[in-house]
Amino acid sequence: MALEIIRIPVLSDNYIWLVHEPVSGETMVVDPAVADAPLAEAEKRGWKITQIWNTHWHPDHTGGNADIKTATGCHITGPAAESARIPTLDTMVQEGGTARLGDVVGNVIDVPAHTAGHIAFHIPSENALFIGDTLFAMGCGRLFEGTPAQMFDNMRKLEALPDETAVYCAHEYTMSNGQFALTVEPENTALVERMKAVETMRNRGEATVPTSIALEKATNPFMRAASIDELAARRAAKDAA
Repeated sequence: MALEIIRIPVLSDNYIWLVHEPVSGETMVVDPAVADAPLAEAEKRGWKITQIWNTHWHPDHTGGNADIKTATGCHITGPAAESARIPTLDTMVQEGGTARLGDVVGNVIDVPAHTAGHIAFHIPSENALFIGDTLFAMGCGRLFEGTPAQMFDNMRKLEALPDETAVYCAHEYTMSNGQFALTVEPENTALVERMKAVETMRNRGEATVPTSIALEKATNPFMRAASIDELAARRAAKDAA
């Protein structure tokens, strides 16, 4: 793997991803909720932040943009459809576009539903996916600005990625997501076994992400929904839980 990817826990349950490409020396932050933590982590490692990649406009994904840019002069890339809500953007991208960290290329995928212009960055050479709040371990994002049909389409796009793809989502929601998933598929042995492991990890205070496309195909009730209506029903039930 060419990239060094560091998980930075912030706020109550957010993860910021600090990504370093050693050949070029470039360092990128994915969805900085805050500025201090990634700046401190980069400094500790002797890295200079040169880029920020945003997946969507929510403040717990963009709140650190301005201060990191002031401190480092970094270049900020994010969703073209949400540029009006992310005033710090330098480059606006959408599906079919790319973002680069050194010679490492991230392909942009449109994944609207949680927000209207949400994007993801898939890096095929690294089997890495920075997915923001669209896909979680055993969950998906709430449909704040989109529809069940859009989220269903997102799941089809994501399940088509290689099984070994590491999924770097932005929150530690795995325990509650898994508890809900067990109400949907209590006989899913892969899910039951996964939740045993998750409970052990969380009891130790360990992070449960990144996850993988293979794990989500086996245990995620939203990726496993057979129809738009089924996904909609599951999302409504999770929201009410």
